[in-house]
Amino acid sequence: MKVVVLGAFGRAPEVAELEVPTPGAGEVRVRVRAASINGFDVAVVNGYLNGVMEHRFPVVLGKDFAGTIDAVGEGVEEYTVGDRVFGVVVKDFLGDGSFGEYVTVPASVGIAKLPDEIAFTEAAALGVAGSAAVDSFDAAGIGAGTTVLISGATGGVGQQTLQLAAKAGAVVIATAHTAEEIEKVVGLGAGHTVDHTGDVIAQLGELYPDGVDVVLHLAGDPAALASVVKAGGVLVSTLVQDPGQVSADGIRVVPIYAQASTATLERLARSHAEQHTTVTVQRVYDLDETPDALGHFAAGTLGKLVVSID
Repeated sequence: MKVVVLGAFGRAPEVAELEVPTPGAGEVRVRVRAASINGFDVAVVNGYLNGVMEHRFPVVLGKDFAGTIDAVGEGVEEYTVGDRVFGVVVKDFLGDGSFGEYVTVPASVGIAKLPDEIAFTEAAALGVAGSAAVDSFDAAGIGAGTTVLISGATGGVGQQTLQLAAKAGAVVIATAHTAEEIEKVVGLGAGHTVDHTGDVIAQLGELYPDGVDVVLHLAGDPAALASVVKAGGVLVSTLVQDPGQVSADGIRVVPIYAQASTATLERLARSHAEQHTTVTVQRVYDLDETPDALGHFAAGTLGKLVVSID
């Protein structure tokens, strides 16, 4: 099968051929139809997880996937051959990724059935970003009238959290810079925007001198952003690993470690199928173009970069 691999630390990603994997007990094999690029993939390529997670070279890159099940391992009863599925590769090592024609994944976590009305290219963009967004939204306790600043609003996680917050009746302030970015976040429900290339704190002070109830920290300096949270409010962060990293009196700091549970994935699929939320697919690449897509992602995107594998 054709895959995109990292051959060793310090090497550039490349297209290679590997044997088609066989699902073990409790696993299914997915014929991948689409995958998407995430910051995690770029971190792996840059060696940031060296010493953090076991690497089984050649490491097939990729976390998000969407496709159909074409084989099931011993003991799997929830899925059958032909099921449309999507999700996130959840394993305690790096080696089996979704940037290839086939991937084996556990049937118990990181996978859910995909409604027929959702295209593979859209489903492939939901898993990692959507799970982080749902967990962040839930942790923040956002409801009608809540004032929410989303720092990093134009990215995959940011766009999902923005929609969830707006649909909940919150007043959303989104970071954006270009006219295209502003148009995108306003179209998704932002009531105000602040330019992340300028002084965000000063801009927010003009809009809400007393601060906001919630900051969803997906980009930027968490300490500075914590300063605009009202007493009793919360800063929810996908980047902070421990609350003690942020000096903040009178507010909660909640780190998010996104869990792509089946329940969360099913929730994402329902939300998307019912058009409660949408996903922005900025560009679709062929599998051979995945190394280029990783570079484009690192340079910044407005939405998700998807790899089509047919």
